[in-house]
Amino acid sequence: MKKVLAEVSGSVWEIPVSVGQAVAEGDVLVVVESMKMEIPVEAPAAGTVREVLVAKGDTVSDGQWIATLD
Repeated sequence: MKKVLAEVSGSVWEIPVSVGQAVAEGDVLVVVESMKMEIPVEAPAAGTVREVLVAKGDTVSDGQWIATLD
């Protein structure tokens, strides 16, 4: 199990993956809008999306746990 953490504080702009989806290292899991910039949060390793802990429009903090990969 790998925890995926937000790299910046901001609002969840987009979640282009779904639970159960296979992802490769570097695939975008969540896009966070911060200071009018879209910051992609990428998969740290290949795996399957086990859970997404945020929803579109949620506010996240730097270092917040936002998803889990198996």
